[in-house]
Amino acid sequence: MTKAQLHELLGCGSEVVFARSSPEAKLRIADALRASGQVVAMTGDGVNDAPALRRADIGVAMGKSGTDVAREAATMVLTDDNFATIAVAVESGRRVYDNVRKFICYIFTHAVPEVVPFLVFALSGGAVPLPLTVMEILAIDLDTDTLPALALSREPAEPGLMDRPPRPRAPGVISRAMLARAWGFLGLISATLVMTGFFLTLRHAGWHPGAATGPGSPLNHAYRQATTVAWLGIVACQIGTAFAVRTDHASLRSVGVFTNRFLLGGIAFALAFAPLLVYMPAMHGIFGTAAVTPPQLAIVAPFPFIVW
Repeated sequence: MTKAQLHELLGCGSEVVFARSSPEAKLRIADALRASGQVVAMTGDGVNDAPALRRADIGVAMGKSGTDVAREAATMVLTDDNFATIAVAVESGRRVYDNVRKFICYIFTHAVPEVVPFLVFALSGGAVPLPLTVMEILAIDLDTDTLPALALSREPAEPGLMDRPPRPRAPGVISRAMLARAWGFLGLISATLVMTGFFLTLRHAGWHPGAATGPGSPLNHAYRQATTVAWLGIVACQIGTAFAVRTDHASLRSVGVFTNRFLLGGIAFALAFAPLLVYMPAMHGIFGTAAVTPPQLAIVAPFPFIVW
């Protein structure tokens, strides 16, 4: 075949089988496919297969019967010489890639409700007191946020994982759609809920913009309760976000709500840590929190379900 004939054949849109191909032909096929923008995987075991293995996007060599040259040139080595292992490896790689994206989306989402309170404080010129203390932010980032984020790496594969076409080369792990979902949707909802809880608590105590809330003022205790509600609101939104980002292409029911026991353990840790910060007097001086009332807890209770 001429180069033009080969390109025409490979571009016809139907499946093509090349039987009894020589190493030179395999190299030509790999070059032609890559020139047309395809992602190429090439298998081989002999010394003559090394150029095609190296030229392909993913060279796959045989571990038992393959030569040392083929194994060195390849990207992946099948230690059992079983072609079915390739599909298993692709499925595992896709699952890991998806879970990395879920982890990033989860982390990015909580940047919004953590940053918005400081923006509100700054843009109001201090008329609105700071809704979160620095220590409360650290309690989120170092305690309640860590275990659920790590647990997302153990998510099972979503249904239809192997039915998807290969993803394009150009886009990275972080995409515009992910940022829009994390910052413009889940993060914005979380920030709105957190600030609503903060302002409802303050307004119920008779606060108005510019009123003093510092130590010794009549509203100081209400202010500390409001920051506690804001902190609890972020923790609650984290729980909802964790369930929301578990799936990207299928419903959570198809995977199973309770299938990730590591995530359930991380959420249980956050729920166990939160009462210590809220109701233990020794923590109040460190984090600037205060014990909240049942009606204030009722404000936060629906947050996970709203975000989810």
